[in-house]
Amino acid sequence: MTHHRVSPFNRSNTRKMRKSMTEAELKLLKEIRAHRLMGLAFRRQMPIAGCIVDFACPNKKLVVELDGSQHAQVAVSEWDARTARLEALGWTILRFWNDDVIRDIDNVCQHIVNSAGMANVPEPATEELVP
Repeated sequence: MTHHRVSPFNRSNTRKMRKSMTEAELKLLKEIRAHRLMGLAFRRQMPIAGCIVDFACPNKKLVVELDGSQHAQVAVSEWDARTARLEALGWTILRFWNDDVIRDIDNVCQHIVNSAGMANVPEPATEELVP
């Protein structure tokens, strides 16, 4: 993964954001922390190319953004530019509304697993006992 210099402002802002997570961010973090979601390693509030993303899985170049009501007011062109910048670097962006995370975390996690290409990972082989 290419390293991008993080401005002191973004570094400070990232630290603040990690300390004041939303209910939805905390709920998703509980599901993905410590490689609990199919072994995927996520980082929270990660700076990438001048943006601070909610969650990122660097190994899969997958970004998960959680949007609350405050994001509905952000200009669409601003989000499109941010998404285009990240996609140009090879990142896949997933967006979920906070309410969806809170109400249906299992579906959100399944969508993340599918997008990471982990959906069809075979289960470990088990021996069948023959009578």
